[in-house]
Amino acid sequence: MRSLIRRKRYASDVPHDPAPSKLGYRYQRLMLTPGFRASVKIGVPILLVAAIAGSWYSKPENRALLETTIAETVQGFQERPQFMVQSMVVNGADGPIMTDVTALLPKNFPLSSFELDLLAIRAEIEALDAVRSASVRVGPGGALQVDVTPREPVALWRDGPVLRLIDAEGVQSGTVQARSNRLDLPLIAGDGAEQNIQEALDLYAGAGPLRDRVRGLVRMGERRWDIILDRDQRIMLPGDGAVPAFDRVIALNAAQDMLERDVAIVDMRNANRPTLRMNEDAAAALRRVSTTTDGAGN
Repeated sequence: MRSLIRRKRYASDVPHDPAPSKLGYRYQRLMLTPGFRASVKIGVPILLVAAIAGSWYSKPENRALLETTIAETVQGFQERPQFMVQSMVVNGADGPIMTDVTALLPKNFPLSSFELDLLAIRAEIEALDAVRSASVRVGPGGALQVDVTPREPVALWRDGPVLRLIDAEGVQSGTVQARSNRLDLPLIAGDGAEQNIQEALDLYAGAGPLRDRVRGLVRMGERRWDIILDRDQRIMLPGDGAVPAFDRVIALNAAQDMLERDVAIVDMRNANRPTLRMNEDAAAALRRVSTTTDGAGN
């Protein structure tokens, strides 16, 4: 019995070996590796959460509940008072332009500003012929504010049977039913007339004492202008230097009352040799006088 107790005492007195097992040693070594340590501390929880979420989302009723919750949350955020548009204000437009612009704007208010595509609304407004530019924004007080810059017509262009309003850039800004609707604007016609609107305006501005007699300007052959006066008189201008040639006609008329006579056409296409053509009645009378004179001489 004593020897057995002695052996047990000796066994308990043997010191414990602190060295880890092979498995523990390898685990400790792996934990010293940053990548492995991060995967254990971060990757494993993420995989666990993903597995739980995937299991929950795989059920149709859970998916429907999530979609409904998201939709209600988004709608609640978008319909906050600070995001609501209560009315609209349109500046710079009147008459037909106002009608066309308001037709492109929302009709039912209030509505969330998130439902408005301001860039698309602006593009639609600027696509109108009568609009030069526009700005669209949500202003103070929740008002949809539209500022319109209309095109300013400077002439009437007779395009076949249609009378078109055009601006200084030659862009159409609308139509009128009759010439009498816009007697304040010069009338132009002919192919390419709208593309040379500035020269036409220069000619009209320089008409001076003849302005009240000018009935229109016709583009001939897409290269030059004819000025049509009352009494069916026509001034044919050259392709180059039309304005100086017209100034010369005005000076000749002021000096000799040329256009007060029975002249049908003043041909200035050759600047070195202006040509006058009489109207038919005057030409016939001149022929009769010449015939009588010739007969008397014989």
